Amino acid sequence: MALDSGTGTVPNPGDAAPATAAGAVPPVAKRVPAERLHHGDLVVDEYEWLRDKDSAEVIAYLEAENGYTEARTAHLQPLREAVFDEIKARTQETDLSVPARMGDWWYYSRSFEGKQYGVHCRCPVVDPGDWTPPTLLAEAEIPGEQVLLDSNAVAEGHDFFSLGAFSVSHDGNLLAFSIDTVGDERYLLRFKDLRTGEILADEIAGTAPGATWSLDGSHVFYQTVDESWRPDTVWRHRLGTAKDSDVTVYHEPDERYWVSIGATRSEKYLMIWVGSKITSEGWVLESDDPEGEFRVLLPRREGVEYSAEHAVIAGQDRFLFLHNDVVDGVKAENFVLSEAPVDAPGEQTILVSHRDDVRLEDIDCFADHLVLSYRREALPRVAVWPLTDDTSGAPGAGYGTVQELEFGLELFSAGVGSNPEWAQPTLRIGLTSFITPMQVFDYVPATGELILRKEQQVLGGYDPNDYEQHRDWAVAEDGTRIPISIVRRRPGAGPAVAAGPAPTLLYGYGSYESSIDPGFSVSRLSLLDRGVVFAVAHVRGGGEMGRLWYEHGKTLTKKNTFTDFVACARHLIDTGATAPDRLVADGGSAGGLLMGAVANLAPELFAGILASVPFVDPLTSILDPSLPLTVIEWDEWGNPLADPEVYFYMKSYSPYENVSAQRYPAMLAVTSLNDTRVLYVEPAKWVARLRATATGDSLLLLKTEMSAGHGGVSGRYEKWKEVAFEYAWVLDVVGRGA
Repeated sequence: MALDSGTGTVPNPGDAAPATAAGAVPPVAKRVPAERLHHGDLVVDEYEWLRDKDSAEVIAYLEAENGYTEARTAHLQPLREAVFDEIKARTQETDLSVPARMGDWWYYSRSFEGKQYGVHCRCPVVDPGDWTPPTLLAEAEIPGEQVLLDSNAVAEGHDFFSLGAFSVSHDGNLLAFSIDTVGDERYLLRFKDLRTGEILADEIAGTAPGATWSLDGSHVFYQTVDESWRPDTVWRHRLGTAKDSDVTVYHEPDERYWVSIGATRSEKYLMIWVGSKITSEGWVLESDDPEGEFRVLLPRREGVEYSAEHAVIAGQDRFLFLHNDVVDGVKAENFVLSEAPVDAPGEQTILVSHRDDVRLEDIDCFADHLVLSYRREALPRVAVWPLTDDTSGAPGAGYGTVQELEFGLELFSAGVGSNPEWAQPTLRIGLTSFITPMQVFDYVPATGELILRKEQQVLGGYDPNDYEQHRDWAVAEDGTRIPISIVRRRPGAGPAVAAGPAPTLLYGYGSYESSIDPGFSVSRLSLLDRGVVFAVAHVRGGGEMGRLWYEHGKTLTKKNTFTDFVACARHLIDTGATAPDRLVADGGSAGGLLMGAVANLAPELFAGILASVPFVDPLTSILDPSLPLTVIEWDEWGNPLADPEVYFYMKSYSPYENVSAQRYPAMLAVTSLNDTRVLYVEPAKWVARLRATATGDSLLLLKTEMSAGHGGVSGRYEKWKEVAFEYAWVLDVVGRGA
């Protein structure tokens, strides 16, 4: 809906809010009518002026909002400090990861108490035949240790730091790494000689976060982005030459597609991948011929997605494909696995057929086995498929029996970890759940043995038996059953857990086929131990229940995402698990769109709504092809520029467009000034319109990180402070702030 075009009150946006909550007055954004006309629909947007990031007035307004937020939450400072201290006290600050072998070295990362960022290291392999990772003690000196990159040293002097590429050449002599010190996801690519410790003169600015070496280490391949932040070009750089002599090896002119480059685990092939939301295409080149020409693997066809990996089956080179093409006259929505000769990729044989209840997600190829990653019953699973020496040519020759790994948990996430080598006798696996700290295993395919290498240490006497997790189901408006994952402190395990409706934080995302899988969180214990239940609504638009779960929550079915979340909230309330005065909704980015939509749909169900980098003005953004990533997003949301049906459908659910004169819950929107994915202006406009339109006295807060990007602040201590800020707000809203 369009607001009237009156100018309203125009205070000085730079006026600082009073330091105490009692005297704090919210900033009032001035109104500057700006017209937008599409498909005969005239919209007047009075807060579009906030888009001018270079305006001193805009910056002053954002800082005034920050001052107001700080004033209205100042009483929570002791609670914020308590939550921060709890996170810190439970965390093993000086620690290291399980080493992973590549070549003659064991690679691992370290963290140190008092330091914000990780340190990447390696130590030599003592016995080439020994694949048991060395037991390294965080506090002890490690023989032969080399520090490859200390991110703390690189980040020194910068308010923000993000490590992009971190790629060691195949011979172990060179490191390619890239850094972002602004938050805009444009990286500076640099190189280090690991034999001497020297930083080389080669320096490439404005890259995307990645780098791939040729087999001999003479060249590195990297990507750059266009003006809309779309990775569109792959370059080849010969080490020791000027950037001006770099060669474009692939450029994608179609604005719906983005590009990436990598290598097969076998190291035999370099692969360029070109993809939109619904279509993909691969290009391949032998890695020992870096100056050769890439050739297309399978030409793109609209609506067909595929990935490919190199495998050697019964002595023959093969490409294994995961694809969703038509098989036997039926679209393979959940994907199938097929194989084909490397010189005839179109001549495919199906290895794993389509199933309605199993979504194939990935195939990892090793010299002696394959690893299938897939999703069943809304949980990610892993199976190992041994390869045999059978060269008979009979159906199934070369393949053994698939073995799914079992972990004995109702809810869990299992996935393939760091496995750099093509020929290795073990497989690194990660396992976690809402109550299980991350466990790292080595699985031995030859024997079926599962060896625990490390379990995340939670200090302070954490006992998983004090907590419980389970799956519940809500029923949507159309009868669809929606899974809800729930974790809480076990009744009787703590004084904060009482009978009756519990304070609850309900999280949701529901876009891009992304799945919100069970995972452990140290910081979440600060909520659980205060009697707050954490729940995840696995709404349509995500990928938890297969490809159709995604398809039924995008474009012209997007509203299912929002009504599913409302159904989950109603279910928790109707069953007595929680109550509206103690239920907070939480979501970020596209999940922030979900938060804005449910705020308009059912504000009466929630005491509060937490929205991080929220995509709350989607129609304005998706109508502007010049904005970052907009054209790519048309496959997700539809193209409102070209299609009136899409335009009016998006307008009907856009949070910003549908702010109305009703009472909203308490709301906290968190954003970042340098975010290139969801621009800060979206939550800024949203909060301004909410303040001008909403009825009642609900507290509406906007917090802008002035030197960060889409991922928020950088550095683990700063992130803990941000989590503590948000959790303190949640606890206050649900009455557990004391």
